[in-house]
Amino acid sequence: MAYKYFIDCDRCKGCGLCVNVCPKNVLEISDEVNTKGYFPIYQARPEDCVSCATCYRMCPDVAIAITEIVEEMSQQK
Repeated sequence: MAYKYFIDCDRCKGCGLCVNVCPKNVLEISDEVNTKGYFPIYQARPEDCVSCATCYRMCPDVAIAITEIVEEMSQQK
């Protein structure tokens, strides 16, 4: 199964909780400020993500979403 990872940078307050719990050290805090004046997180190493969703569960601001990518099945006649 494949998953899509999304970070809502404008919702993130850069608390770093997700960075601390990521088992693969995928996340880092950005050097750029978001629209609310916070330094949001970003996926520094997305290829290392195992889609464990620990960051998603830890985020107090619900700024992280992980969804399953549904592959379309080709219909054969």
